[in-house]
Amino acid sequence: MAKPKTSFVCQSCGAILLRWAGQCPECGEWNTVAEEAVMPAGGHVRESYRASDEAQPLPLTTQGVTPTVRMSAGVEECDRVLGGGIVPGSLSLVGGDPGIGKSTLMLQVSSCVAGKGVRVLYVSGEESFEQTRLRADRLGAVSDELYLLAETNLESVKKHVAAGVYGLIVVDSIQSMYTANLPAVPGSVSQVRDCATELLRLAKDKDIPIFLVGHVTKEGAIAGPRMLEHLVDTVLYFEGEGKQTLRILRAVKNRFGSTNEIGVFEMTETGLREVPNPSALFLDERPTGVSGSVVIPSIEGTRPLLVEVQALVGDPGYGSPRRTVTGVNPNRVSLLLAVLEKRGGLAFGDRDVFVNVAGGVRLEEPAADMAVALALVSSHRESPVPAGLAAFGEVGLAGEVRAVDRARQRVSEAATFGFTHCIVPRNCMNDLADQPLETIPVSGIRQTIDYVLERS
Repeated sequence: MAKPKTSFVCQSCGAILLRWAGQCPECGEWNTVAEEAVMPAGGHVRESYRASDEAQPLPLTTQGVTPTVRMSAGVEECDRVLGGGIVPGSLSLVGGDPGIGKSTLMLQVSSCVAGKGVRVLYVSGEESFEQTRLRADRLGAVSDELYLLAETNLESVKKHVAAGVYGLIVVDSIQSMYTANLPAVPGSVSQVRDCATELLRLAKDKDIPIFLVGHVTKEGAIAGPRMLEHLVDTVLYFEGEGKQTLRILRAVKNRFGSTNEIGVFEMTETGLREVPNPSALFLDERPTGVSGSVVIPSIEGTRPLLVEVQALVGDPGYGSPRRTVTGVNPNRVSLLLAVLEKRGGLAFGDRDVFVNVAGGVRLEEPAADMAVALALVSSHRESPVPAGLAAFGEVGLAGEVRAVDRARQRVSEAATFGFTHCIVPRNCMNDLADQPLETIPVSGIRQTIDYVLERS
């Protein structure tokens, strides 16, 4: 048998090269060029799932088009992240670190959907039927409508789908699937891309929602071609520290909803448990009377969350000062340190600085600037912030405190959990009339520092 021809293709921009290169000459990306088998002409042709061989164009004003009815995942936190439920015919990708709980989450979702009388097919390409059944027994996820298939051959999976009426399909994982139409080994770039494309056609033509479980690389990106994330409708990341029980489901792409929502779970012996009130969980172990601890009412999607920001400023123990940041952008912390030195008169250049967001949460919004700055000042001066104080606001390079959105929601959440004071940007005061706690409007970082130190 003749060896199949190969070509070198950049997985980022699609450029075809004559030979392998570490850097793509077209887009400049590194380590994106991979060798792929070249199929003969017509080799990518697949049979159509529809009665007609060709799709017919329709005018956008066609009457009789009914609104899409979403199907509940049975897990409220998942429905929140998906934008209100599972869209029929959608293809979703769930990624995360090894052992974080991706398979556990999808098995629980499959069980909940099957419990409503919807037939579910769970395709396990990495575990045998017995292994998956053991996990289902531990999670209490056994249902008569939940069907398990231990298979890696995509053609075989399609035959089983055609033989039964399924309302949901889960493929665990996409890297384990392969198609006999390609000579490449399972898990290769071409196999992952072709299998995902075929599953996309299956989802759209059969109007069946399909979830793909995907592995991640050591850099945290989905393993396989970058096109995989562009191909699917929704990309979900399951995040969390391996030694902590908190798990966060985050959407980084969603064609049918917002990408700002998060779902919060707690890993237990019997599987994932929803956390409907994450603010209480994040503040449960917060220390009192300790410097360097400030609470920020943050916003994730439509949900306000109270999160603790911690800072530790100390003398360098190994000669040169260190900067270690977890949970916020390190460049943003460097900016705040420069502002505090220039506008606040505090010296951090010869001190170790450590910043952490408790609970494994990641804060992306600029409203976290105020909490980070106050935590740094509190630790630098060894002076705890007043009890019952929360803070939020964006800090500019001139030392000004800028307004942020949804100030009323933030203040209301802080008041719900017993906070009595909240530092807010002055330009947010128009939205904060008749609040149950005292709001302290500030316009500059120097004014904020003086207020906190006087009340400490």
